[in-house]
Amino acid sequence: MQFSLFMARRYLFSKKSHNLINVISLISMIGLGIGTAALIVVLSVFNGFEHVISSLYHSFNPDFMITAKQGKTFHYVQFPAEKIQQLSGVAQVVQVVEEDALFKYGDKQYIGKIMGLSPNYMKVNKLDTMMRAGTFVLQSGKANFAVVGAGVAWFLGINTHDTQQLLTVLVPRRGNASSFNFQNAFNSEVTQPVGVFSVQQDFDQKYVLVPLRFARELLNYSDEVTSLEIFLRKGIPVDEIQKKIEDVAGKQFVIKNRFQQNETLFKIMKSEKMAVFLILVFILILSSFNMIGSVAILIVEKMKDLAVLKSMGADMQTLRRIFLRQGIMISLLSAASGLIAGFVILWLQQHFGLVRLGSGNGGFIINAYPVQMQMLDFVYVFVTVFVIGLFAAWYPVRFLLKDYQSIKLS
Repeated sequence: MQFSLFMARRYLFSKKSHNLINVISLISMIGLGIGTAALIVVLSVFNGFEHVISSLYHSFNPDFMITAKQGKTFHYVQFPAEKIQQLSGVAQVVQVVEEDALFKYGDKQYIGKIMGLSPNYMKVNKLDTMMRAGTFVLQSGKANFAVVGAGVAWFLGINTHDTQQLLTVLVPRRGNASSFNFQNAFNSEVTQPVGVFSVQQDFDQKYVLVPLRFARELLNYSDEVTSLEIFLRKGIPVDEIQKKIEDVAGKQFVIKNRFQQNETLFKIMKSEKMAVFLILVFILILSSFNMIGSVAILIVEKMKDLAVLKSMGADMQTLRRIFLRQGIMISLLSAASGLIAGFVILWLQQHFGLVRLGSGNGGFIINAYPVQMQMLDFVYVFVTVFVIGLFAAWYPVRFLLKDYQSIKLS
Protein backbone atom coordinates (compact mmCIF):
# COMPACT_ATOMS: atom_id res chain seq x y z
CA MET A 1 0.00 0.00 0.00
CA GLN A 2 1.33 3.44 -0.88
CA PHE A 3 2.34 5.65 2.03
CA SER A 4 0.00 8.51 1.06
CA LEU A 5 -2.95 6.13 0.75
CA PHE A 6 -2.16 4.56 4.13
CA MET A 7 -2.01 7.96 5.83
CA ALA A 8 -5.20 9.14 4.09
CA ARG A 9 -7.12 6.11 5.31
CA ARG A 10 -5.72 6.51 8.83
CA TYR A 11 -6.68 10.21 8.97
CA LEU A 12 -10.17 9.43 7.65
CA PHE A 13 -11.12 6.69 10.11
CA SER A 14 -9.03 7.56 13.16
CA LYS A 15 -10.46 9.60 16.02
CA LYS A 16 -9.56 13.29 15.80
CA SER A 17 -8.37 15.43 18.68
CA HIS A 18 -11.57 17.46 18.52
CA ASN A 19 -14.91 15.66 18.25
CA LEU A 20 -16.25 18.55 16.13
CA ILE A 21 -13.96 17.49 13.27
CA ASN A 22 -15.50 14.00 13.31
CA VAL A 23 -18.97 15.52 13.22
CA ILE A 24 -18.13 17.81 10.29
CA SER A 25 -16.58 14.91 8.35
CA LEU A 26 -19.65 12.77 8.98
CA ILE A 27 -21.99 15.57 7.93
CA SER A 28 -20.07 16.08 4.67
CA MET A 29 -20.33 12.36 3.85
CA ILE A 30 -24.02 12.19 4.75
CA GLY A 31 -24.75 15.32 2.70
CA LEU A 32 -23.09 13.95 -0.42
CA GLY A 33 -24.69 10.55 0.14
CA ILE A 34 -28.21 11.99 0.44
CA GLY A 35 -27.64 14.16 -2.63
CA THR A 36 -26.44 11.12 -4.57
CA ALA A 37 -29.47 9.07 -3.53
CA ALA A 38 -31.84 11.92 -4.44
CA LEU A 39 -30.20 12.32 -7.83
CA ILE A 40 -30.52 8.66 -8.84
CA VAL A 41 -34.08 8.43 -7.47
CA VAL A 42 -35.28 11.49 -9.40
CA LEU A 43 -33.63 10.35 -12.64
CA SER A 44 -35.19 6.88 -12.30
CA VAL A 45 -38.64 8.37 -11.67
CA PHE A 46 -38.26 10.49 -14.82
CA ASN A 47 -37.30 7.31 -16.69
CA GLY A 48 -40.42 5.65 -15.30
CA PHE A 49 -42.74 8.43 -16.43
CA GLU A 50 -41.04 8.50 -19.84
CA HIS A 51 -41.57 4.76 -20.18
CA VAL A 52 -45.24 5.02 -19.20
CA ILE A 53 -45.93 7.88 -21.61
CA SER A 54 -44.01 6.15 -24.40
CA SER A 55 -45.97 2.94 -23.90
CA LEU A 56 -49.25 4.88 -24.08
CA TYR A 57 -48.23 6.58 -27.31
CA HIS A 58 -46.89 3.32 -28.71
CA SER A 59 -50.27 1.66 -28.18
CA PHE A 60 -51.74 4.20 -30.61
CA ASN A 61 -48.86 5.21 -32.89
CA PRO A 62 -47.31 2.81 -35.42
CA ASP A 63 -43.63 1.98 -35.70
CA PHE A 64 -43.47 4.12 -38.86
CA MET A 65 -45.83 6.58 -40.53
CA ILE A 66 -45.58 7.41 -44.22
CA THR A 67 -47.08 10.65 -45.51
CA ALA A 68 -46.80 12.57 -48.77
CA LYS A 69 -44.20 15.31 -48.80
CA GLN A 70 -46.58 17.45 -50.84
CA GLY A 71 -50.34 17.35 -50.62
CA LYS A 72 -52.70 15.83 -48.09
CA THR A 73 -53.42 12.50 -49.76
CA PHE A 74 -51.83 10.12 -52.23
CA HIS A 75 -53.09 7.16 -54.25
CA TYR A 76 -52.44 3.81 -52.64
CA VAL A 77 -52.12 1.99 -55.98
CA GLN A 78 -49.25 4.31 -56.96
CA PHE A 79 -47.30 3.52 -53.81
CA PRO A 80 -44.95 0.48 -53.64
CA ALA A 81 -46.75 -0.97 -50.60
CA GLU A 82 -46.13 -4.58 -51.66
CA LYS A 83 -42.37 -4.04 -51.75
CA ILE A 84 -42.44 -2.59 -48.23
CA GLN A 85 -44.64 -5.47 -47.03
CA GLN A 86 -42.00 -7.88 -48.35
CA LEU A 87 -39.20 -6.25 -46.35
CA SER A 88 -37.83 -8.45 -43.62
CA GLY A 89 -39.29 -7.42 -40.29
CA VAL A 90 -42.43 -5.67 -41.59
CA ALA A 91 -45.59 -7.18 -40.10
CA GLN A 92 -48.35 -5.04 -41.64
CA VAL A 93 -48.85 -1.96 -43.82
CA VAL A 94 -52.11 -0.32 -42.73
CA GLN A 95 -53.98 2.19 -44.89
CA VAL A 96 -55.24 5.27 -43.04
CA VAL A 97 -57.62 8.07 -43.95
CA GLU A 98 -57.77 10.88 -41.40
CA GLU A 99 -59.99 13.95 -41.60
CA ASP A 100 -61.62 16.60 -39.42
CA ALA A 101 -65.27 15.86 -38.75
CA LEU A 102 -68.34 17.01 -36.89
CA PHE A 103 -69.97 14.36 -34.72
CA LYS A 104 -73.62 14.37 -33.65
CA TYR A 105 -75.06 12.04 -31.05
CA GLY A 106 -78.55 12.77 -29.91
CA ASP A 107 -78.77 16.50 -29.30
CA LYS A 108 -75.01 16.95 -28.73
CA GLN A 109 -72.29 17.93 -31.20
CA TYR A 110 -68.51 17.72 -31.10
CA ILE A 111 -65.64 18.49 -33.51
CA GLY A 112 -62.85 15.94 -33.76
CA LYS A 113 -61.19 13.63 -36.26
CA ILE A 114 -62.18 10.40 -37.92
CA MET A 115 -59.48 7.84 -38.60
CA GLY A 116 -60.39 5.22 -41.17
CA LEU A 117 -58.31 2.03 -40.81
CA SER A 118 -57.95 -0.88 -43.22
CA PRO A 119 -59.08 -4.34 -41.96
CA ASN A 120 -55.51 -5.62 -41.41
CA TYR A 121 -55.18 -3.14 -38.54
CA MET A 122 -56.91 -5.72 -36.36
CA LYS A 123 -53.85 -7.98 -36.73
CA VAL A 124 -51.57 -5.42 -35.06
CA ASN A 125 -54.13 -3.64 -32.89
CA LYS A 126 -52.98 -2.75 -29.36
CA LEU A 127 -55.98 -0.59 -28.46
CA ASP A 128 -58.08 -3.59 -27.43
CA THR A 129 -56.14 -3.54 -24.15
CA MET A 130 -57.00 0.17 -23.62
CA MET A 131 -60.79 -0.15 -23.83
CA ARG A 132 -62.93 1.63 -21.24
CA ALA A 133 -66.24 0.28 -22.51
CA GLY A 134 -67.54 -2.00 -25.21
CA THR A 135 -65.33 -3.91 -27.65
CA PHE A 136 -62.85 -2.98 -30.37
CA VAL A 137 -64.68 -3.89 -33.59
CA LEU A 138 -64.67 -1.70 -36.69
CA GLN A 139 -66.52 -3.83 -39.21
CA SER A 140 -68.37 -7.11 -39.48
CA GLY A 141 -69.61 -8.17 -42.88
CA LYS A 142 -71.25 -5.08 -44.40
CA ALA A 143 -71.83 -3.41 -41.04
CA ASN A 144 -69.59 -0.49 -39.99
CA PHE A 145 -68.87 0.40 -36.38
CA ALA A 146 -67.03 3.17 -34.55
CA VAL A 147 -64.66 3.08 -31.59
CA VAL A 148 -64.46 6.51 -29.98
CA GLY A 149 -61.96 8.17 -27.65
CA ALA A 150 -62.98 8.55 -24.02
CA GLY A 151 -62.98 12.36 -24.27
CA VAL A 152 -65.23 12.33 -27.33
CA ALA A 153 -67.54 9.81 -25.66
CA TRP A 154 -67.80 12.01 -22.57
CA PHE A 155 -68.62 15.18 -24.49
CA LEU A 156 -71.26 13.42 -26.61
CA GLY A 157 -72.63 11.24 -23.81
CA ILE A 158 -72.17 8.05 -25.87
CA ASN A 159 -73.63 4.87 -24.45
CA THR A 160 -72.23 1.79 -26.18
CA HIS A 161 -75.11 -0.33 -24.85
CA ASP A 162 -77.72 1.84 -26.60
CA THR A 163 -78.06 0.17 -29.99
CA GLN A 164 -80.85 2.51 -31.09
CA GLN A 165 -78.83 5.75 -30.91
CA LEU A 166 -76.43 6.17 -33.85
CA LEU A 167 -73.42 8.43 -34.29
CA THR A 168 -73.68 10.84 -37.21
CA VAL A 169 -70.41 11.85 -38.87
CA LEU A 170 -70.28 14.97 -41.05
CA VAL A 171 -67.35 16.21 -43.13
CA PRO A 172 -67.11 19.22 -45.48
CA ARG A 173 -67.93 18.30 -49.04
CA ARG A 174 -64.99 18.60 -51.42
CA GLY A 175 -65.21 21.21 -54.15
CA ASN A 176 -67.56 24.17 -54.23
CA ALA A 177 -70.89 23.61 -52.53
CA SER A 178 -73.88 24.53 -54.67
CA SER A 179 -75.21 26.72 -51.91
CA PHE A 180 -74.72 27.62 -48.28
CA ASN A 181 -77.41 25.13 -47.35
CA PHE A 182 -76.27 22.78 -44.57
CA GLN A 183 -77.42 19.70 -46.47
CA ASN A 184 -75.28 20.59 -49.49
CA ALA A 185 -72.18 21.67 -47.58
CA PHE A 186 -71.54 18.38 -45.77
CA ASN A 187 -71.37 14.68 -46.49
CA SER A 188 -72.80 12.61 -43.68
CA GLU A 189 -72.94 8.96 -42.65
CA VAL A 190 -74.19 7.18 -39.56
CA THR A 191 -72.56 4.36 -37.64
CA GLN A 192 -72.97 2.49 -34.39
CA PRO A 193 -70.45 3.32 -31.59
CA VAL A 194 -69.51 -0.01 -30.00
CA GLY A 195 -66.43 0.84 -27.95
CA VAL A 196 -64.63 3.55 -26.00
CA PHE A 197 -60.83 3.60 -25.72
CA SER A 198 -58.60 5.63 -23.42
CA VAL A 199 -54.92 6.10 -24.28
CA GLN A 200 -53.88 9.67 -23.65
CA GLN A 201 -55.75 12.97 -23.52
CA ASP A 202 -54.49 14.14 -26.93
CA PHE A 203 -55.98 11.03 -28.55
CA ASP A 204 -59.01 10.54 -26.31
CA GLN A 205 -60.43 14.00 -27.01
CA LYS A 206 -59.78 13.89 -30.73
CA TYR A 207 -60.26 10.56 -32.50
CA VAL A 208 -63.10 8.36 -33.62
CA LEU A 209 -61.89 5.17 -35.32
CA VAL A 210 -63.94 3.84 -38.23
CA PRO A 211 -63.43 1.33 -41.07
CA LEU A 212 -61.43 2.54 -44.06
CA ARG A 213 -64.34 1.89 -46.42
CA PHE A 214 -66.62 4.06 -44.26
CA ALA A 215 -64.14 6.97 -44.31
CA ARG A 216 -63.60 6.71 -48.08
CA GLU A 217 -67.30 6.66 -48.79
CA LEU A 218 -67.84 9.65 -46.53
CA LEU A 219 -65.04 11.63 -48.22
CA ASN A 220 -65.75 10.44 -51.78
CA TYR A 221 -62.30 8.84 -52.00
CA SER A 222 -61.46 5.98 -54.32
CA ASP A 223 -58.06 4.58 -53.22
CA GLU A 224 -56.65 7.73 -51.59
CA VAL A 225 -54.99 7.56 -48.20
CA THR A 226 -53.66 10.30 -45.97
CA SER A 227 -50.95 8.04 -44.53
CA LEU A 228 -49.67 4.50 -44.28
CA GLU A 229 -48.84 2.99 -40.93
CA ILE A 230 -46.12 0.35 -40.78
CA PHE A 231 -45.95 -2.12 -37.92
CA LEU A 232 -42.83 -4.20 -37.32
CA ARG A 233 -42.26 -7.60 -35.81
CA LYS A 234 -40.64 -7.70 -32.39
CA GLY A 235 -36.88 -7.35 -32.14
CA ILE A 236 -36.35 -5.53 -35.44
CA PRO A 237 -33.76 -2.68 -35.36
CA VAL A 238 -35.63 0.52 -36.19
CA ASP A 239 -32.79 2.51 -37.80
CA GLU A 240 -31.92 -0.28 -40.22
CA ILE A 241 -35.46 -0.90 -41.41
CA GLN A 242 -36.21 2.84 -41.68
CA LYS A 243 -33.40 3.27 -44.20
CA LYS A 244 -34.80 0.40 -46.30
CA ILE A 245 -38.31 1.87 -46.20
CA GLU A 246 -36.99 5.28 -47.28
CA ASP A 247 -35.16 3.70 -50.21
CA VAL A 248 -38.30 1.86 -51.37
CA ALA A 249 -40.75 4.74 -50.82
CA GLY A 250 -38.68 7.41 -52.58
CA LYS A 251 -37.99 11.05 -51.86
CA GLN A 252 -41.60 12.20 -52.41
CA PHE A 253 -42.65 10.63 -49.11
CA VAL A 254 -41.81 11.38 -45.47
CA ILE A 255 -41.12 8.43 -43.15
CA LYS A 256 -41.26 9.07 -39.40
CA ASN A 257 -40.47 6.62 -36.62
CA ARG A 258 -42.22 6.75 -33.24
CA PHE A 259 -39.78 9.27 -31.83
CA GLN A 260 -40.17 11.57 -34.84
CA GLN A 261 -43.98 11.33 -34.71
CA ASN A 262 -43.88 12.83 -31.21
CA GLU A 263 -40.53 14.61 -31.44
CA THR A 264 -41.58 17.68 -29.46
CA LEU A 265 -42.95 15.62 -26.57
CA PHE A 266 -39.84 13.46 -26.19
CA LYS A 267 -37.50 16.43 -26.52
CA ILE A 268 -39.41 18.25 -23.76
CA MET A 269 -39.19 15.19 -21.52
CA LYS A 270 -35.43 14.88 -22.07
CA SER A 271 -34.98 18.61 -21.47
CA GLU A 272 -36.93 18.39 -18.20
CA LYS A 273 -34.81 15.45 -17.07
CA MET A 274 -31.60 17.33 -17.90
CA ALA A 275 -32.83 20.46 -16.11
CA VAL A 276 -33.64 18.51 -12.93
CA PHE A 277 -30.28 16.75 -13.16
CA LEU A 278 -28.44 20.07 -13.33
CA ILE A 279 -30.45 21.50 -10.42
CA LEU A 280 -29.60 18.51 -8.23
CA VAL A 281 -25.95 18.70 -9.30
CA PHE A 282 -25.93 22.32 -8.17
CA ILE A 283 -27.34 21.21 -4.80
CA LEU A 284 -24.57 18.60 -4.60
CA ILE A 285 -21.99 21.31 -5.27
CA LEU A 286 -23.41 23.31 -2.38
CA SER A 287 -23.25 20.20 -0.19
CA SER A 288 -19.60 19.75 -1.12
CA PHE A 289 -18.72 22.93 0.82
CA ASN A 290 -19.09 20.82 3.97
CA MET A 291 -16.39 18.57 2.58
CA ILE A 292 -14.14 21.54 1.79
CA GLY A 293 -14.47 22.67 5.38
CA SER A 294 -13.85 19.15 6.68
CA VAL A 295 -10.62 18.71 4.70
CA ALA A 296 -9.45 22.24 5.55
CA ILE A 297 -9.96 21.74 9.31
CA LEU A 298 -8.19 18.39 9.16
CA ILE A 299 -5.20 19.94 7.41
CA VAL A 300 -4.93 22.61 10.10
CA GLU A 301 -5.23 19.99 12.85
CA LYS A 302 -2.54 17.77 11.32
CA MET A 303 0.06 20.50 10.79
CA LYS A 304 2.31 18.99 13.50
CA ASP A 305 2.04 15.58 11.83
CA LEU A 306 2.93 17.15 8.50
CA ALA A 307 6.00 18.78 10.06
CA VAL A 308 7.13 15.40 11.35
CA LEU A 309 6.56 13.83 7.94
CA LYS A 310 8.49 16.67 6.34
CA SER A 311 11.44 16.10 8.70
CA MET A 312 11.37 12.43 7.70
CA GLY A 313 11.78 13.40 4.04
CA ALA A 314 8.21 13.71 2.74
CA ASP A 315 7.96 16.29 -0.02
CA MET A 316 5.08 18.64 -0.76
CA GLN A 317 3.62 16.32 -3.40
CA THR A 318 3.36 13.50 -0.88
CA LEU A 319 1.67 15.72 1.72
CA ARG A 320 -0.85 16.99 -0.80
CA ARG A 321 -1.54 13.48 -2.03
CA ILE A 322 -2.46 12.37 1.50
CA PHE A 323 -5.33 14.82 1.87
CA LEU A 324 -6.35 14.61 -1.78
CA ARG A 325 -6.75 10.87 -1.44
CA GLN A 326 -8.68 11.34 1.75
CA GLY A 327 -11.12 13.58 -0.14
CA ILE A 328 -11.36 10.98 -2.90
CA MET A 329 -12.15 8.30 -0.32
CA ILE A 330 -14.91 10.49 1.14
CA SER A 331 -16.34 10.98 -2.36
CA LEU A 332 -16.23 7.27 -3.16
CA LEU A 333 -17.85 6.30 0.12
CA SER A 334 -20.54 8.97 -0.25
CA ALA A 335 -21.28 8.02 -3.87
CA ALA A 336 -21.38 4.28 -3.11
CA SER A 337 -23.58 4.66 -0.03
CA GLY A 338 -25.90 7.10 -1.84
CA LEU A 339 -26.29 4.80 -4.84
CA ILE A 340 -26.95 1.80 -2.62
CA ALA A 341 -29.56 3.74 -0.64
CA GLY A 342 -31.12 5.01 -3.88
CA PHE A 343 -31.21 1.48 -5.31
CA VAL A 344 -32.98 0.17 -2.21
CA ILE A 345 -35.56 2.98 -2.32
CA LEU A 346 -36.19 2.43 -6.03
CA TRP A 347 -36.45 -1.35 -5.61
CA LEU A 348 -39.02 -0.94 -2.83
CA GLN A 349 -41.01 1.55 -4.93
CA GLN A 350 -40.83 -0.71 -7.96
CA HIS A 351 -42.10 -3.79 -6.14
CA PHE A 352 -44.37 -2.34 -3.46
CA GLY A 353 -45.40 1.10 -4.77
CA LEU A 354 -44.74 2.87 -1.47
CA VAL A 355 -45.40 6.37 -2.84
CA ARG A 356 -48.85 6.45 -4.40
CA LEU A 357 -50.36 8.73 -7.01
CA GLY A 358 -53.45 10.55 -5.80
CA SER A 359 -55.82 8.80 -3.43
CA GLY A 360 -55.69 5.44 -5.20
CA ASN A 361 -59.27 5.71 -6.51
CA GLY A 362 -58.30 4.74 -10.06
CA GLY A 363 -58.22 8.26 -11.47
CA PHE A 364 -54.68 7.75 -12.75
CA ILE A 365 -53.38 5.32 -15.35
CA ILE A 366 -50.92 4.01 -12.77
CA ASN A 367 -51.37 3.78 -9.02
CA ALA A 368 -47.84 4.60 -7.85
CA TYR A 369 -44.90 6.65 -9.05
CA PRO A 370 -43.20 4.62 -11.78
CA VAL A 371 -39.47 3.98 -11.64
CA GLN A 372 -37.09 2.55 -14.18
CA MET A 373 -33.47 2.04 -13.18
CA GLN A 374 -30.85 2.39 -15.91
CA MET A 375 -27.23 1.42 -15.44
CA LEU A 376 -26.05 4.44 -17.42
CA ASP A 377 -27.74 6.78 -14.91
CA PHE A 378 -25.89 5.09 -12.05
CA VAL A 379 -22.61 5.58 -13.92
CA TYR A 380 -23.35 9.25 -14.64
CA VAL A 381 -24.30 9.94 -11.03
CA PHE A 382 -21.24 8.14 -9.66
CA VAL A 383 -18.89 10.05 -11.96
CA THR A 384 -20.61 13.36 -11.18
CA VAL A 385 -20.33 12.89 -7.40
CA PHE A 386 -16.72 11.73 -7.73
CA VAL A 387 -15.73 14.80 -9.76
CA ILE A 388 -17.47 17.15 -7.31
CA GLY A 389 -15.75 15.45 -4.38
CA LEU A 390 -12.38 15.55 -6.12
CA PHE A 391 -12.66 19.30 -6.64
CA ALA A 392 -13.87 19.77 -3.04
CA ALA A 393 -10.71 18.00 -1.82
CA TRP A 394 -8.34 19.67 -4.30
CA TYR A 395 -9.34 23.22 -3.38
CA PRO A 396 -8.29 23.27 0.30
CA VAL A 397 -5.23 21.09 -0.39
CA ARG A 398 -4.08 23.44 -3.12
CA PHE A 399 -4.40 26.64 -1.08
CA LEU A 400 -3.66 25.48 2.48
CA LEU A 401 -0.48 23.63 1.56
CA LYS A 402 0.94 26.29 -0.72
CA ASP A 403 4.10 26.97 1.22
CA TYR A 404 6.10 23.81 1.93
CA GLN A 405 8.74 25.77 3.88
CA SER A 406 6.16 27.15 6.33
CA ILE A 407 5.28 23.69 7.64
CA LYS A 408 7.28 23.26 10.84
CA LEU A 409 6.99 22.04 14.42
CA SER A 410 5.72 24.60 16.90
